Formats: sequence, structure tokens, C-alpha cells
Amino acid sequence: MSPQYETIVGRYLNFELLGRPHRLYIEEAGQGIPLLCLHTAGSDARQYRGVLNDPRVTADYRVIAFDMPWHGKSSPPVGWQNEDYRLTSHDYVRMVIEVADALGLDKPVVMGCSIGGRIVLHLAHEHPERFRALIGLESAAHVAPYYDVEWLNRPDVHGGEVCAGVVSGLIAPTAPEAERWETLWHYMQGGPGVFKGDLYFYKVDGDIRDRVDEINVKRCPLYLLTGEYDYSCTTEGTLDIARRTGAAATIMKGLGHFPMSEEPDRFVSYLLPVLARICGKA
Repeated sequence: MSPQYETIVGRYLNFELLGRPHRLYIEEAGQGIPLLCLHTAGSDARQYRGVLNDPRVTADYRVIAFDMPWHGKSSPPVGWQNEDYRLTSHDYVRMVIEVADALGLDKPVVMGCSIGGRIVLHLAHEHPERFRALIGLESAAHVAPYYDVEWLNRPDVHGGEVCAGVVSGLIAPTAPEAERWETLWHYMQGGPGVFKGDLYFYKVDGDIRDRVDEINVKRCPLYLLTGEYDYSCTTEGTLDIARRTGAAATIMKGLGHFPMSEEPDRFVSYLLPVLARICGKA
């Protein structure tokens, strides 16, 4: 195999985010309509490498994926050692908007998965005028507790292996072996307490059940894509949002909770019709 560079470009952006200086790692590829991608809880933007490398996507879209602070190559803010990381809906909404503004994105499309799929609903409810369209991957208005988050940050267990163990069953059983383990490797590398801090938003603060009916998809189109094997953001939860809002929803066969990383080609086959509709080619 001869050496070959991918078309993805990675850079660090130094700016004020959430009122504090941050050094944010960002990857992008392509040109056209901005497509801002949000990774799952406890992981990072490497999950979107398949989308960033797909010329069918990058022909019409400038795909941008960033590691949230505390995740991946984005460091925590100065003084992090004196605080506990905990993601709130207020800060998450503000983060997406401030990153988009710092990058000078004019009415971008935002696509998020899991916690990213949840915050898409908050964006649709609070700031629909800011976006061309919103795409929720594995979106549900809330999640019923099914594991003890205290295991995710304990000195007597291996944090990375516990984090990977918690999410391993969410990957489709049909996912290729290499992609399955790459998805889990991202979780094994997370910082102490970061996954647990993200889940505060996912399990507690981000519950939006009482506001779903107020989302107006005529103000900003909302598209929902959920894997059939997801028992966290369930297919029933996604279809309930679609019923209550009029959003377009598709259940993706053969995919689980991490569709963009567990089987990128299959996922992109579901994503392309949505992107075509947004850019007026369908």
C-alpha cells in the first residue's frame, strides 16, 4: 500500500468559549454548505472520519467536526484540576453557537449524535433561525436510566475500559470488527470523569420532553436518523419526536448508536438523501 494523505485538515482554534480561553481542535474537509458535526458523549470528532473522507458528501458540504473541551485533542480550560466537569444544556447550546460564530459559519447545518442528537432538539427549540437545517442522529427527548454512572469515575476500576464496556452493546452486532473496536478505542481514551460529566446533560439536564411539541420544523427543517439496534436513544423515542413535530425520520437498518463510526459507508447511504434535500438536489 503506497502512502496517501487524507483530505482532512486539522487545526487548533484559540478563542474565548463559554467566557474562558480555549484551544479547540477542529477537523474539516470539502467545500460548500457548512455541516457542523457533534460527537457523542465521552468520545471525540474522530467518529466522523468516514463522513469527512467521503467525496459524495464533501462535494457539496464543508464538513467540520470539533472536539468539545475536555475531549480528544481539545484540552480542558486552565484551572480544570480544581473543578468537576459537568455538561449542561445551557452551556452546550451556547458552545455550538459560539463555535459556529468563531468559524464565521452562515446558517450552517448542524448534525449531532447521541448527546449531539439531543442538543439538536434544543437548538431547534431555542434558535431555529440560526441554522439551515438540523440533523439528529440517535435523537430522543430523554433516556431512562439503565446503568450506574458512578462506575465511570472510580479509582478502583479502569476508567477507559469501563466507559467502553458501557457503550459496547450499543454498537450493531453486524458492525465490522475494525470499526467496532476503533469506536470503542475512542472511549478508552477519554479523560477521567468526562463521560460521566457528559451524561449529566444526557440523563438529567437535557431532558426536553416537555418542549418537543413547541419545535416548529417550518422554521428550521429537522431530520432524524436512528439505528435499529440503539437501545439508548430508541427508535420509539425518535419516532415519537417525529410524530410530535412533523420532522422527517428514518430508522437505519443494520446500525446502532454510533452509525458514523461503526459502519461509515452504510451510514452515508442514509445521510446522502437528507443532504440532497437540504441543498436542493432532491
